[in-house]
Amino acid sequence: MAPQRKRGTVSPTLLAFGRRFRRLREAKGWTQDALARRANDGQGVTPQYIGAVENGRTRCTREFAEAMDHHLDANGELLYLYDDLVKDATFPTWFDWHTVEPEADMLQSYQPLLIHGLLQTPAYASALLKGDKDAVEARINRQSVLTRESPPPPDFSVLQDEVSLNRLTGSPEIMKEQLEHVIYLAEQGVVTLQVVPSRGEHLGNLGAFNLATMPDRSEIAYADMVVRGVTLTDPEDIAAASRALISVRSQALSVDQSIELIRKVVQEQWT
Repeated sequence: MAPQRKRGTVSPTLLAFGRRFRRLREAKGWTQDALARRANDGQGVTPQYIGAVENGRTRCTREFAEAMDHHLDANGELLYLYDDLVKDATFPTWFDWHTVEPEADMLQSYQPLLIHGLLQTPAYASALLKGDKDAVEARINRQSVLTRESPPPPDFSVLQDEVSLNRLTGSPEIMKEQLEHVIYLAEQGVVTLQVVPSRGEHLGNLGAFNLATMPDRSEIAYADMVVRGVTLTDPEDIAAASRALISVRSQALSVDQSIELIRKVVQEQWT
């Protein structure tokens, strides 16, 4: 049995940025204290802050990265890394799924209660995230994986439980906009969306989950829990997720039937 990926206490993207940041500092022969004194236009920061950035325990600002890039003679490298690794690190530190989505060839998901994050409108996401603008922006930015030109976007399919269509989130106006957005994305072929009638017999009722197929055909799963999500690579876990997808899909409506049902919900409940 392959070992399950260890759950870290720091963001993997922040840790990658911090490691490179530390190597640049060490290449200059400076201690954390020496670099800390140069930060903030000479006003300095604590050495502990430098250590937290290097260990991936905190998310620095772009202004800080720009200043450090100058002091460490990095020629713009830290800014490139910031945009790639740190900008969207408003995700919880345990959430590394957003690093999997862009690399996947195929994404499959079952969502029992809420509209999938890659399909959410800003207003719907804001209602869920209590108006946290940074968190909303980070979630919406994830959606670019579905519209990019190169490499082609992953094949994306969602099994959306009927409950999520009737579950008030924010306001009726927000729900109407959200479901019309889902219809548009489905009709444009951005997502293969099927509605699952609300029943309790299938394996998916244990909770929302996602399954990513990578270019080398390996698979990674992500399951939601009360406290946090869990990213899984153990073959037995992947097999369980695959079985659950088959179980749920066997009860789903066709794509055309699903779109018509969503239209009906919009007209009868949210208009």
